[in-house]
Parts: sequence; C-alpha cells; structure tokens
Amino acid sequence: QVQLVESGGGLVQPGESLRLSCAASRITFRIYDMGWYRQAPGKERELVAVITSGGSTRYTDSVKGRFTISRDNGKNTVSLQMNSLKPEDTAVYYCNAAWSGLSYWGQGTQVTVSS
Repeated sequence: QVQLVESGGGLVQPGESLRLSCAASRITFRIYDMGWYRQAPGKERELVAVITSGGSTRYTDSVKGRFTISRDNGKNTVSLQMNSLKPEDTAVYYCNAAWSGLSYWGQGTQVTVSS
C-alpha cells in the first residue's frame, strides 16, 4: 500500500520559515509528479507547488518567490521550503503523488501562521 507521510508543520509567526517534508514508500518515486496542496478552513483544496518527474516546477501565484519545492529521488522525499510566511498561508498541507491517472495523498500536516 502506497504511503505518503508529511512532517514539519507547526505554529510560526508571520515572516518566519518552515520546511515541510513528505516521505513516500511503495511507489516508484522517480516517475511520479509530486505536489503540495493546502486546504484552509471553509475553502477548497488548492495546488501550492508541483515538481514533475523531470524536475520542472510550478507554483501558485501567491507563493511565488517565497516557497521552493524540491525532491530527492534517492530518498523518496519531496520538500517544501516556506519562507516569509503570512497568516493567509495557514492551512492543512497535503503531499500528492500523481502518475498515469493514479493519485495518492498523505494525511496532511497543519501549518498555522499567527502572531
């Protein structure tokens, strides 16, 4: 059974940084496009960033210049470095693995940005 396990969430003040990690198991990690999504209370889940199997990256406009997605195919991990965090970044962040119509999700990790 495929497992995606997120870690690194927490409570931070505006302007601070967090690094989220997602460890994948039981998939051929290198062929999957990996993404980070988030869902704030009362809102739909939205794509934050994606890194393709070839290493191309894409970000939603609101995080461009602040967030960086990266992957380590040797360790089967994908990370999201989040800098200059804002209260509007508060959400549950989910890791996603997608390939050829297959899509897997992690359980989510809470990120709260508040003073």
